Amino acid sequence: MEKFTEKTSHYRHLEQQSTEQLLTWINDEDQKVPLAICPLIPQIAILVDAIADRLVAGGRLFYIGAGTSGRLGIVDASECPPTFGVPQGLVNGLIAGGDAAIRKAVERAEDNTEQGWLDLKEHDITPKDVVIGIAASGGTPYVVGALKRCRQEGILTGSITCNPSSPVAQQADHAIEVVVGPEFVTGSTRMKAGTAQKLVLNMISTSVMIRLGRVQDNKMVDMQLSNDKLVDRGARMIVEATGVPYDTAKELLLKHGSVRKAVDYYASETQDTRRKT
Repeated sequence: MEKFTEKTSHYRHLEQQSTEQLLTWINDEDQKVPLAICPLIPQIAILVDAIADRLVAGGRLFYIGAGTSGRLGIVDASECPPTFGVPQGLVNGLIAGGDAAIRKAVERAEDNTEQGWLDLKEHDITPKDVVIGIAASGGTPYVVGALKRCRQEGILTGSITCNPSSPVAQQADHAIEVVVGPEFVTGSTRMKAGTAQKLVLNMISTSVMIRLGRVQDNKMVDMQLSNDKLVDRGARMIVEATGVPYDTAKELLLKHGSVRKAVDYYASETQDTRRKT
């Protein structure tokens, strides 16, 4: 396997450059990431539809990775319930080394080929579920082993990697390979590779939630009202959808618990009033 993620940076003598020059070069490299993703959209679309089909049928989505890749999966999974109002556990992120590895690297955790499957088993993984392995290098043993066992057990697999023809991709039914080239700092895959993984995860989870009906028009109508900012956002959504004053919208929102329920209630009440008149 050719490891583009480990190739020497195109830039030299970084310690001798001005701060502005460093930032310019980093930005130049970052702009390559969406261009590398663009040709992969048809493949990502197939994966999204496969995930949505399984979630509708009662399955769950799991991300599994190590280091930066694992953390990115956890971030994406943890944001689905508050953003889209789905139950905890519908989208899950697992990282080599467990929760302790979210904040601090756990030595050699990613080298265990058996632990990924054991971690999935703790969640009672079944063939109804989908598992996406995330690995910039595409060679992380923790991820390779997990996906290999998933396929043996008839569980649909996907992957997000940044090297071509990697062991992780070979164990994925739907392999997304975003080859972004050498990192600005040689081998620092938290940079372009991490950005690529984050962008693809955004695309997958957001599109899946739209397919599941968790977005109306362009609004997060099922978002959790977990702080004042979100209550204000929800109230303004209701004002836009119904034309009621802001205070009325906020009252409806807090009474019914979501933008969707508040708007549906208002529409129902309005129809009843019209029928009576």
